[in-house]
Amino acid sequence: MRQSLARVAAAAALVAAHAPADAQRRAATAPACPAVTEADVKRQFDRFNQAWATLDPDAVVALFAPDATLLATVSNAERTTPDKIREYFVQFLKGEPVARIDSSTIIIDCNTATRTGNWTVVTRNAAGERVDVPARYSFVYGWDGRDWKIRHLHSSVRPAPVQM
Repeated sequence: MRQSLARVAAAAALVAAHAPADAQRRAATAPACPAVTEADVKRQFDRFNQAWATLDPDAVVALFAPDATLLATVSNAERTTPDKIREYFVQFLKGEPVARIDSSTIIIDCNTATRTGNWTVVTRNAAGERVDVPARYSFVYGWDGRDWKIRHLHSSVRPAPVQM
């Protein structure tokens, strides 16, 4: 029993001795917090909308981090790979969507920015008519050391007002 306790104590001491070096190594490789403003975050949506305008799914997918999650407005599938995200946009972009922000809340943290609110997506329906789709959105952007990437995008149709 004493030998077991001695081994545990020795292992704990070894881990503690190396923890500061590991923490320093992680800190040295982590991207520094970029200087970012609300205007910078708003520009990320402009990039997204411009990528939609190209009708090129690869241009849209390029804005996402490799490990991003897409919870799209008109799909029940959770898309967590670049291929699955691309698959969604191949179909969605056929409607020639354009979005406008109706309301917005922005929160900025080190290497992360979040923008949430309501937006309206104008797209073509099955009959080819342009329709407004009022929706809610959450964009979570992450700084990868070179660029802002979409880490998470969730959009859902706004529910009809509840009659009380």
